[in-house]
Amino acid sequence: MWTRFAHIILKYRFPLIVSIGLLTIVMGFIGRKAELSYDFHSVVPADDPDYIYFQDFKRLFGEDSNIMAIGMKDSSVYTLENFKELKSLSDTIARMEGIITVLSLPRLQYLVKDTASKKLVPKALFGQFPQSQPQLDSLLRVANSLQFYKGQVINQQNGATILLVAIEKGMLNSQKRLALVQNIQELGDAFKDKTNISLHYAGVPYVRSIMSTKVKAELSMFLVLSVVATGIILFIFFRSFSAVIFPLIVIGVVVIWVLGTLVLFGFKVTLLTGLLPPIIVVIGIPNCIYLLTKYHQEIKTHGNKIKALSRIVRKIGIVTLMTNATTAVGFIVLGFANVAILREFGIVAGLNIFNTFVISLILIPAVFSYLPSPTAREIKHLDAKGLTSIIDFYNHIVHNRRPVIYTITTIIVIISLIGVFKIKALAYMVDDLPESSDVKKDLAFFESNFKGVMPLEIVVDTGKKKGILRLENLRKIEELEDTLSKITALSKPVSVISFVKASLQAFYNGNPDFYRLPTNQEKNFLIRYLSSQQDQSGLLKSFVDSTGQKVRISVKVADMGSIEMSKLVQQEINPAITKVLAGTDLKAEATGTTLLFIKGNQYLINNLQSSLALAFVLIALIMALLFRSIRMIIISLIPNIIPLLITGGLMGYFGIPLKPSTALIFSIAFGISVDDTIHYLARYRQELPLNKFNVSKAVSISLIETGASMMYTSIILFFGFIIFAFSDFGGTVALGMLTSTTLLCAMFTNLIILPSLLMSFDTGKIKKGEQGLIREYNEFYLEEEDEEIDIKLLEVRR
Repeated sequence: MWTRFAHIILKYRFPLIVSIGLLTIVMGFIGRKAELSYDFHSVVPADDPDYIYFQDFKRLFGEDSNIMAIGMKDSSVYTLENFKELKSLSDTIARMEGIITVLSLPRLQYLVKDTASKKLVPKALFGQFPQSQPQLDSLLRVANSLQFYKGQVINQQNGATILLVAIEKGMLNSQKRLALVQNIQELGDAFKDKTNISLHYAGVPYVRSIMSTKVKAELSMFLVLSVVATGIILFIFFRSFSAVIFPLIVIGVVVIWVLGTLVLFGFKVTLLTGLLPPIIVVIGIPNCIYLLTKYHQEIKTHGNKIKALSRIVRKIGIVTLMTNATTAVGFIVLGFANVAILREFGIVAGLNIFNTFVISLILIPAVFSYLPSPTAREIKHLDAKGLTSIIDFYNHIVHNRRPVIYTITTIIVIISLIGVFKIKALAYMVDDLPESSDVKKDLAFFESNFKGVMPLEIVVDTGKKKGILRLENLRKIEELEDTLSKITALSKPVSVISFVKASLQAFYNGNPDFYRLPTNQEKNFLIRYLSSQQDQSGLLKSFVDSTGQKVRISVKVADMGSIEMSKLVQQEINPAITKVLAGTDLKAEATGTTLLFIKGNQYLINNLQSSLALAFVLIALIMALLFRSIRMIIISLIPNIIPLLITGGLMGYFGIPLKPSTALIFSIAFGISVDDTIHYLARYRQELPLNKFNVSKAVSISLIETGASMMYTSIILFFGFIIFAFSDFGGTVALGMLTSTTLLCAMFTNLIILPSLLMSFDTGKIKKGEQGLIREYNEFYLEEEDEEIDIKLLEVRR
């Protein structure tokens, strides 16, 4: 079969090159429509009860993650001129397209009693801007007496203040959000230039905008870095421009196909899919290395270019197919996840890894058939003294120091296993950004002055329509709020209770002593207010559903991480709800973007763990197809499991948590590292019959023949993934560094432990039923096979 493929590729090389070129143009035309995703990717399945409950919450009360916060802590803001600039900043932002409202100190409103209409009307505290510092100070004292805003807009202990910017939903999930956030920051910079007051930014819309901008920038940066790094290493290895340029052209074609595939499937560029082009560059190059190395070996042996190109398809084709299959498995298993962002990543990656196999297997022989045969200088790398010395050393210890190898390996595995049990699953809302980033520093400002800005919601169900009008229900909700306010991690709760208290305070002409719930005697006032008060601001609608049955209590929390957040909910919030509402008809449940994010991370980790298990099973099945020998399957898997254990141990000892980015490493690295195993074992199975089934000789020759390629590809993979360490995203950095570490360890295990296991446990006898698909690789060269190719037709006329 592979002989026929070789003949087809060489006979029809020109039409094949043209066809791939035309397909690439089409994919490029389609791929230019690839769009960056601006949506928040929920990783909790749509049928999850907590997800359904949160969707009901948003339907009743609106978005909880549409607030961008701007904070400052500088006493000079309370001087007349600077306060005027703060009001101008607030008003300008409020007039921008896509802004619902801005809540800030200069835009505070309070309720006043209108005796004529017998209702309360909102009034701007700074409607008439003060003309002197004493007037401003007087109004600021009034602002401090408005208990409704206490802890929300101003920190009365240190004077820190905050602007809360509510953004429309349509703006949040579109490209316009980036421009809006940038415009707000530009206004903030102008404010700083005029007042010399530093501003801090936070909130989910702001963080998402920063991350979207960085994804777009890093997509181009990593693609360039991967091409440059790969090109340099290829040139160092092969000392030939053709061995650099044409493999990179092959990979360039696949990268274009990646973008086209994204568009064809209706996917967008996310934090994960944005990594695919540079990952494909790194993963695809080993195909070219194995093909070119075999080509050079054949040229060195007999010097016939066409015969050499035919042989690389026949001898390397099945092995390359299997190695690409195992690599693809590491990604494709993610396509079975019930998390959209993982599924998209896995599908596109898996398909294009197979595309890499097809394109490289066609283009490398076809293109090099037009080029002159490699010179002696270009194949000199096969006899590189330094590389030969290293491989000779490996060969020596495999034959003479196996007990030492097994002892050291056992110790490393035991130490690694201890480290694995130290790993903790931990994720943060802004986990991907480094501690030194402005986003993290600004977040720390809000956490220290306002207890954070991450939304956490509690919905109280009174059980009956208009249940909110019952005074006993209001008092129970107030009791719940008082209990929640004693939890140090939570900000001051905001709910309809705050509005009712503020209304009573207004009824008594703003006296702060009356910021409380009404008594039974004041009950009629309460009913009148709730039934006739116009909610022009929409605030009541945001905290009470249309039936008056359900009430929203909103608090803010710090980005404390998934472990502490789970403890907060399970050990403090839920017990508080149970204690306060026990014996009543009221029910309450915590929800919100923050909790869904934490649960989503757990879903991701569970999906990735399942994907790793599935990848393990599928790769074992591939090995079974190749060798049909339980012994060989076990021998082939051991060298690839050990690097995963070492990486897990390093994570445990260095406190690197298990989170989506680090869990992703294992299935990807496992699929890639098995490639070297397949190449080595394929060569080993070929050498066995050639050396009268002498295991020792077959191991040595296989190590010499494949060792160079294994080291070449491992080094390229190492440097190809290590470039991700330059990312601003912690998850991407972890993906790069840990994957590089895993693949480097896999190189050593496949060059040392794999041959050692063969020496110790393989008899060298191949039973008839154990041939498997690898027999395709072991077909011996027959002269008449090449006679099917008309050599004259393949000669390049000069």
